[in-house]
Amino acid sequence: MPATPLPHGGAVPTGPKTCDASGMIDIHRMFRRGFGEAPDLIRRVAEGDTAHAAVVATQLETLSLGLHAHHEGEDERLWDALDERAPACTVHVERMKAQHAELLAHLTIMDAALPAWRSSASSADAARVLDSLEGINAAIGVHLPDEETTIVPVMEYTITKAEIDWFSQHGRRSIPKGQTWQQLGEILASQPDGGDEWLHKNMPAPARWAWRWVGQRRYLAHRAALEGR
Repeated sequence: MPATPLPHGGAVPTGPKTCDASGMIDIHRMFRRGFGEAPDLIRRVAEGDTAHAAVVATQLETLSLGLHAHHEGEDERLWDALDERAPACTVHVERMKAQHAELLAHLTIMDAALPAWRSSASSADAARVLDSLEGINAAIGVHLPDEETTIVPVMEYTITKAEIDWFSQHGRRSIPKGQTWQQLGEILASQPDGGDEWLHKNMPAPARWAWRWVGQRRYLAHRAALEGR
């Protein structure tokens, strides 16, 4: 469903902001970029090249885990809070739930199709993954901008910093072991400035140093393998 403006009147929040919810948009950028480039990455895999297919499949599995966790966190902790604290947002909350259900259906199809393509790297198995990605990207194209327009601004007047921190931690727990640098690299690459502002805002100096001297090199190697270079 298309986005609509917040309704006038009712309990639309006002007053001082209670949190900074911009991190939601940062993560959305990663999902847009990751799923958006996925069809091209799949088409770069030569017929039968299972080593290359495995790298791309792992990337898509990690993205899927992240989006599942992102939505599960919202389903668990966000919608009821908004219904209670911002009743005028209820119409938008119900739309978010419907959009989550649609995305879940497409993600579930992709999750089921990836193992066969990982094992075969065949064009027939790739076609099933590509079909699911078409649905995912279409649904993302509706859902993420709608959420950014109608939900994120309300969050900043109703959700606490502690709750925002919980969402961040919940998302980080979804990252598979060994994928941390790759995931961080994808978040940074999806930011408008290449991630410098995000690094300084979200990571202490020692972690920034570790990224620049260790993580960035591993991420670039990952990208080379992902793109078949």
